[in-house]
Amino acid sequence: MLTVPEAARRAGRDPETVRRWIRSGRLRSQKVGTQHLIEEAELDLLMGTSAGAKRPTWLRKTHSGRTMPDSVGLVRELRDAR
Repeated sequence: MLTVPEAARRAGRDPETVRRWIRSGRLRSQKVGTQHLIEEAELDLLMGTSAGAKRPTWLRKTHSGRTMPDSVGLVRELRDAR
């Protein structure tokens, strides 16, 4: 389990960004007292970094049967190219 600051360091993001992900429902967490605790696997799934983390079957293909484009990977490539 990771705290918000630990998850932010691991994701290379600001802690407030991680809190926004939690509030919006993009990142699941458990609240213990005043702290949110995040499973490492949940963060890996969101970041797309876990070798075992795969998108759900219904998100792997478009309605026409084509493979879903990796839009997150494309955005990362464009960001890194700057």
